[in-house]
Amino acid sequence: MITNICWVPKGAAKSVPDVAEPPTREELEDVVKNSTLEDVEEIVKGGAFDRMQGSESEDDDTDMDVDAAKQSDEAAQALAVAAALGKNYENAESATNSLDIDDAMKELNMDDYDKEDNGIVICNSDTYYPSNDMDPYLIDKNAIDSEEEEDITIKPMDVVVIGARSEEFLSLLEACIFLVNIIEDTKDGSLNLYNHHDIVLPAFPLCTAWLDCPLKNGEKGNFIAVGSMEPAIEIWDLDIIDEVEPCLVLGGVAEKKKKGKKKSVKYKKDSHRDSVLGLAWNKQFRNLLASASADKSVKIWDVATGKCNDTMEHHTDKVQAVAWNDFAPQILISGSFDHSIVMKDARIPSRDGFKWSVAVDVESLTWDPHMEHSFVVSLENGTVQGFDIRAATPDSGSSSKPSFTLHAHDKAVTSVSYNRKAPNLLATGSTDKMVKLWDLSNNQPSCVVTKELRAGAVFSVSFCEDRPFLLAVGGSKGKLRIWDTFSEDAVSRRYAKNL
Repeated sequence: MITNICWVPKGAAKSVPDVAEPPTREELEDVVKNSTLEDVEEIVKGGAFDRMQGSESEDDDTDMDVDAAKQSDEAAQALAVAAALGKNYENAESATNSLDIDDAMKELNMDDYDKEDNGIVICNSDTYYPSNDMDPYLIDKNAIDSEEEEDITIKPMDVVVIGARSEEFLSLLEACIFLVNIIEDTKDGSLNLYNHHDIVLPAFPLCTAWLDCPLKNGEKGNFIAVGSMEPAIEIWDLDIIDEVEPCLVLGGVAEKKKKGKKKSVKYKKDSHRDSVLGLAWNKQFRNLLASASADKSVKIWDVATGKCNDTMEHHTDKVQAVAWNDFAPQILISGSFDHSIVMKDARIPSRDGFKWSVAVDVESLTWDPHMEHSFVVSLENGTVQGFDIRAATPDSGSSSKPSFTLHAHDKAVTSVSYNRKAPNLLATGSTDKMVKLWDLSNNQPSCVVTKELRAGAVFSVSFCEDRPFLLAVGGSKGKLRIWDTFSEDAVSRRYAKNL
C-alpha cells in the first residue's frame, strides 16, 4: 500500500543525484541489527494501522496477507537486507515459509563481503572483468553509460513526487520522477511516470514531510522526513541513490532487552514512545519539524541540532496530524483520536491554546493556504469540517461551531489537500475508494468532480504546487496514481482563470 505522498519543489533536486559509496561491513551489520521486523500481530493493533488493515480486508483486489504474523523475524530480516543489497530472491515466499535463515544468510555472503576477487570470471564463454580498470579494451575507464546517465538525470521540467510504500517484507520510500512533456500551443502535454530510485526503510512508513534545511554543507538541501511504526523519525537525503542509512535520526530506541517473556525498552532522550503518525515542516523557520505520535504527544524538533525543543501533551489519545500556519508560522494545530483539535503558539507551548471538539477521531487536517484564519479537518465518519479561528476564545473554544460540515464520503476521509493556485478547491480521499474535488466558496461546499482512480482504499491525496492541477493519489493497491484534474470539464470551466 501507499500510505503517504508528498511533492518535491521543482529545482530542489540535483539534476544528477550522487551514488552512495558501498556500505562497509559494520554498516551492513547495523542494517541487519536494525531491520528486525516487529511482531506483526502487535503492529496490526496499532491505531493508524487498524484502519488500513480493515480497508485491506474489504478490498478484493489487494494482496495483504494477514498470515505474515506467523513469519520468522530473522528470515524476514535477512530477506530485507538481501533486497537492499540488490540480491534477487526468486523464491522469497518459499524461503520464508521454510524459515531457513541459513540459506538467507548464505545469499548475503557476509563472511566474504570485504574480499575482492582479483581474478577474471568466465561466464557463458565471455570474458568478464570485475572492474573497468582491469578491462584492457575499455578506452575511457571512467565513462558513464549514456543511457544510464539519462535514466538518473532529473531534467528542469521534471516534477518529483514521493510515495511511502509498504510491501510484505519491505517498507520502501519510492522516489518517482513525474515527466511532463510540454507541447507548444496546447495545455494537455503527455505525461509519463517512472520510478527513479527506492530507499529501503526499516519500518512501516506512516507519514512524510519534505524539507530543505541544510543538514549538510550548502544553503539548502533535498531531504525527506519519515515517520513510521517506530518511535524514531528518519531523515533521508533524496539526492543520494543507494543510500543504506538516513543522514539523521530524531529520537528512537536506544536499547532493547528481553528476559524470558518480558521486554524492556530504553528510549533516546526526548524521543517519542510510540509510532509517529504525523509530520509537518515549517517553511519559514526551516530548521523546525513538528511530529504527532500515538504516545499522545506533539514534539517540535530542531533538525539542525537533532534535538527536541519542546514536548506538548495537551491530548489524551493518539495524535494523528499536525500542521503549521503558512501566514503565522509560529502557530501549530494538532488533531487527535480524543476528538479534538488544539491550536498553540509554539513560542509559548506551556499555554493551553485553543480547542475545538469534534464527534469522532480526527484523520487529517490542513490550513487554508489562501486564508490565514481557516483550516479544515477530516474525520473518521466521512465528514469534513471547516473552522475559523477568529470565532474561538480561550473560554468557549471547545464549543465553537464549525464554519461548515460536509458529508463528503461514506467512510473515513483519510486525507485532504488544498489547491494552492485555485482558492476554495479542496481534494478529499477516503477508504470508500473515491477521490472528490470540492468548491468551498462561501462556506457552502459543492462537489465538482468524483472519481475512482483504481488506487483501492485511498490513504493520501496531494496537489502539486508547481503543477497545481495535478493530484497524486495513493492507497491500498500500492500504485501511485496521478490525476490531471484540469482535464475534467467541470474543473476547467470553473477554474480556467487560475491556470
